[in-house]
Amino acid sequence: MNNFTPREIVSELDRYVVGQNNAKRAVAVALRNRWRRQQVEPELRDEIAPKNIIMIGPTGVGKTEIARRLSRLAQAPFIKVEASKFTEVGYVGRDVESMVRDLVELAVHMVKEEEAKSQRIKAEALAEDLLLDLLLPGEKSDNEPDSSNRTTRDKLKHLLRMGELNERYVEIETQDNQAPDMQVFGPQGTEELGLNIKEMFGNIFPKKTKHRRMKVADARQLLIDIEAEKLVDMDKVQTLAKERTEQNGIIFIDEIDKIASREGGHGPEVSREGVQRDILPIVEGCTVNTKYGPIKTDHVLFIAAGAFHIAKPSDLIPELQGRFPIRVELDNLEEADFVRILTEPNNALILQYQALLATEGIVLEFSADAILEIARTAALVNERTENIGARRLHTIMETLLEELSFDAPERSDKRFSIDADFVRDRLDKIAADEDLSRYIL
Repeated sequence: MNNFTPREIVSELDRYVVGQNNAKRAVAVALRNRWRRQQVEPELRDEIAPKNIIMIGPTGVGKTEIARRLSRLAQAPFIKVEASKFTEVGYVGRDVESMVRDLVELAVHMVKEEEAKSQRIKAEALAEDLLLDLLLPGEKSDNEPDSSNRTTRDKLKHLLRMGELNERYVEIETQDNQAPDMQVFGPQGTEELGLNIKEMFGNIFPKKTKHRRMKVADARQLLIDIEAEKLVDMDKVQTLAKERTEQNGIIFIDEIDKIASREGGHGPEVSREGVQRDILPIVEGCTVNTKYGPIKTDHVLFIAAGAFHIAKPSDLIPELQGRFPIRVELDNLEEADFVRILTEPNNALILQYQALLATEGIVLEFSADAILEIARTAALVNERTENIGARRLHTIMETLLEELSFDAPERSDKRFSIDADFVRDRLDKIAADEDLSRYIL
């Protein structure tokens, strides 16, 4: 896990998320505290609980993007789940413990990839020998060939390393590890017993092999991957993955406001409070049985987010509220924020569209007043209709560039400039008509 300082974490988040400094600072401190806890004496380390966070703000202001970017910075097991997908025990739907199982599954995949990379040099040597066996049939590397064959093999090895044989074809035999194509439905809780029904069926049926004819360059990469995977110690992988999940795991629970019981609300509330009570022990710290063994959630960091338009954080059950001591409110986005979103981040929308159309040879240019006009239109439509934050910019940019995107392959003029007049011409009538903008923008 990277040991970025809080200031460095905020600086990295600034590259992709505009504004929302309070939320950035909160997640930066929470992430840094994971590293600080690892430096504490073991006796006290187990007593330090993570400070879980609730991010409160309307849709499209950056809650999910902050969490997504945080996961890449942390290089720790991270999973995003939606609270509305879970149901109370006894009802059809996903049980809340599946979020922990998904997290450890992701951790296993991460550690396995890391271990495979660490074995790559050894795997390259093994793959090279296998390729030479294919290029020199009848002369296996473990035989004792005479000097002439050894000389031929050495020459081929040199040519292989120089890339001179990349265009030649070889036929390799690979194992088809896939079980027969079937959908298996097991009773809820099957995973708690460590059972994976599809894997069980896969072990019953005989393994199939298939022959593939491919270029030496492609065969080399495939054989390296296969050999690296064989060298991975899965017992070690599972042990490391379990430890990483328990000590550094992060679960992002989106739409938590959807399971809050609204005051004075009517209708089916049967599952809302039940889901909260099912989530509570996982957030408090419990042991969840997975196929890789029991996983403790005592030190998993939980970040929850919700718009809380109708419900309020206080509508959550008190026990769950108490497990999220840090609350940050994200600001609504305004016209000036939209200008920054369009231009500043590393993945700015304008850069994305310029890159997409550049594949057709189109040089797309935006004037400063065009960007201001796009931001003004987005703010206006958000104010008049539903406020969906920065997501409004996506719908506006698609409407604005629809004709150009369609005609781009056939255009003879490969330079296209967009100014404020073009933006007004394309968007003003739609933005002014409230009913029309509800459907188009």
